[in-house]
Formats: sequence, structure tokens, C-alpha cells
Amino acid sequence: MSQSADHRAGVPTPGSPDAVLSAARNHQRAVVWGEAGLLASAVEWASMHEPTDLGEAASWWEAGQVLPLAGAGAPEIAEFAVAEFATALGLSTDAGRRLIGHALELAHRLPGLWGLVQEGRVPVWRARRVAEATMTLSRAGAGFVDRQVAAVVGRVSVSQLDALVLEAKIRCEGVEREDPENPHPDVPDTRHVQVHTDQVSFTGTVAVTGELDLADALHLDQALAAGAEQLRLAGSTESLDARRATALGEMSRTQLALSYDSDPEGPTAGPQRPVTLFLHLSEQALTGEAGGRVGRCENTRTPIDADTIRAWCGHPDATVTVKPVLDLAGHVRVDQYEVPDRLKTLVDHRDGHCVFPWCTRPARGCDHDHVVPFDEADPDRGPTCSCNIAPLCRSHHRLKTHTPWRYAVIEPGTYLWSTPHGYRVLVDAAGTRDVSPEGLPMTASCLHLVDDDNSDGVPPDQ
Repeated sequence: MSQSADHRAGVPTPGSPDAVLSAARNHQRAVVWGEAGLLASAVEWASMHEPTDLGEAASWWEAGQVLPLAGAGAPEIAEFAVAEFATALGLSTDAGRRLIGHALELAHRLPGLWGLVQEGRVPVWRARRVAEATMTLSRAGAGFVDRQVAAVVGRVSVSQLDALVLEAKIRCEGVEREDPENPHPDVPDTRHVQVHTDQVSFTGTVAVTGELDLADALHLDQALAAGAEQLRLAGSTESLDARRATALGEMSRTQLALSYDSDPEGPTAGPQRPVTLFLHLSEQALTGEAGGRVGRCENTRTPIDADTIRAWCGHPDATVTVKPVLDLAGHVRVDQYEVPDRLKTLVDHRDGHCVFPWCTRPARGCDHDHVVPFDEADPDRGPTCSCNIAPLCRSHHRLKTHTPWRYAVIEPGTYLWSTPHGYRVLVDAAGTRDVSPEGLPMTASCLHLVDDDNSDGVPPDQ
């Protein structure tokens, strides 16, 4: 049936393709404006929590370390102010730092691009891509990139944008050298090698990325080609790419250290450092029963094929140590402040990572915090036991100790956090959830919460 006669011209018919596209464009506009507003909120939050010189008179917001999250000339922010902002958005503290850092970089060092973002003409993700690239530049250099890129950032492809930013960064070296306060700055060194052990595939492989000096890259390419050829001559039937990858692994074990030995017969190989993998297999995996194909690598907290684990353990250079089975539901208690190794191991395996909202730092490298502070006068208050010990990374342990952040154990492995502004966040084996009640009134000031939450006089756990 044709469009009804009384339907206004130019207005999409409900349920039509035009209506769907129109709705999608409206949703996208809402996203653009919402993300631009979020950046503005991040800048305003940072301005509320710049470090002060008030010393002991400063509130906890201004206490702790000073974080320079953006490039030279951008305001700094007090360390403890970041976590509340990040948690309110459902972000990890690290992700909150990056968001605030990018916002400060744009607002204070890339004003042209900032203006376009706030006008809704440039998506936030594009602007943040430029901000990430300019943080290492001087203020003059960042301004030069801003002038070169702002006019086209919303109209070119991602690859074109990256090329423009790179070209502007190279050309801005001349601008930086004209800075009287910094006449001979160094061009940022972009060489790097990253081994992405936090992103392990099910078959046990990881990506390696890097940027090398051209001569080093050519030599590495030749070495990998030679190693791959030697593996082929030795009978390997793997693909060329697989043999190159294997050759790189062999190089890491045989050429691990530089040596400055003056022995005329040549340098000696440096000592090799052992690599320890913490691997977990179920009984079904050990016996080959159905459903037992998946194991777990504790180092990366990722699932690993049980056959891959068998291959690793069967390597002639591997040393396998079998640890006793832990009852993660068991209760361990000692009458002392120090946390013994067996209790640390139980807690680390049970929780897996820092139990602060959205934090993923491995538990094995965390502090072991008494949720209820230890009390020597009353062993039953704040005991050192598996239901009162939780892993917190050092920064979040300091946050809990020195600020009004508080948490409680709902049951072992499940924690309810309270933020200074009254948000409630639940952390358990399934992840992190915001469980703040609807219509939660925000506090005008957080300072009274220190005494209110600690009215019994027990000091925070140190």
C-alpha cells in the first residue's frame, strides 16, 4: 500500500527502511554528544581535584601522589580522585586515567580539536587517537599538530589520520626547536617490542608487535629466514610462517643475554632465566574424559587447550612441579597479623585478581589486605583468615587505607564496595556490577565519611 495521503511529506513512515536509518542517525548523534559531554565532565572533575600545597590540611582528595596524565602544560590531578570517577562510569582505574588524560590533552593542548569535539563535528574516538599521539610532544609541538590535523580529522580515514598525525609530529620538530625554554628537545623514540601475554589464544599463541631500527629489522628478518630454513632441513613440515615463529622462540632461549666477555675465543652465552607457567587442569582433563579439554593458564588468566599444556609439559627442557590440590571453599586461620604462604595461595586462587572494582591485576602480585583491620587485642576482630583476607594491588590498597573507600565480605570471594560518594559496587567471580540503588542521593562532601565509616575508632588496615 502506498504512503497514506495525510502523512506529512519528508517524514519517514513508521517501520520503513527510512525510519530505521533515521533512528540510527539519531542514536549516533546521541552517542557523539554523550561522549563529548563525558570528556567535558572529565575535564571538570580534574579541575576540582588539582593537587594543592596545603600539606596536612588538604583533604584526602588532594592526598597521595600527583598524576600528570597529559602532556606538558596540562593540569595535574590528585591520585585518589581518579578511582571514584572511573568507578562511577564502570571503568577500571587505569581506563579512567586514560580517559581523563585524553580529555586534559584535548582541552588544554589541542584546543582546535577540542572545539570540534564539543561542537559534535568530530567523534571522540578520533580525537582521543590524536591526543594519545601528542602526549610526548612539547606544548608547541602539540599545538602544531592540532593546527595541521583539526581541519580534516573528521573527514579522512583512520589510516589517513594516522599518517597526518605522524607527518605533523615529524614536521613539528622544527617548531619545538624554536621553543626558547627547550631549544634542543629529543625526538621521541618510538622503538619498542611488545609481547602480548595478556591476550593468549586457546591454542597457546600470543601476538608480538614492535618497531625497530631499519638495520636491526633487516638483520632480524635474515635471522628468522635462516632459522626457518634450518628447521625445514631438519624435517619440519610446518608452514614458513610457523617455522619463523619457532625460530624466534629458539633465538629467545639461546641468545637471551648480551655478553661483554673479553675471551679471545668469543663471548660466552649468558645465564638463562627460567620462565614459570602456572597451569591448571581438571581431573577430567588428566583422565581424558569428555568435557576436560580446557585448562587454564594462571599467568594470563585465559583458557588453554589441555593438549597444548601436555605439549608444554612434555618439552625436554621443561621442569614440571605438581602442587597439592587446594580446597578453595576451605577455611584457613592463623593467630597472627602476617599472612602465611598457604593462606596467600588459597586467596590468590579463589579471587584470581585484585578485588577492587574492575581491576584485573593478578592476585599473585597483590598485597593481602585484612578487610576488617587486624586487632591484636581481640583476635576475633579482623582475623587473619581466608574469609577476611583479600588481594588488593598496591595502588588500590593505598586507596582503601587512606581514603573513605570501604568494602565488606558478603561471602568469601564476594565483596561489596562503597565509594566516597555513596555508590555500591559488587565484585565476585562473575566480575563487577554496579548495584547502587536508583535515585541514590549524592553527598555534598565526602570528608565526614571517614569518621562515619570508622566510628568505632579502629584505624584502617595498614
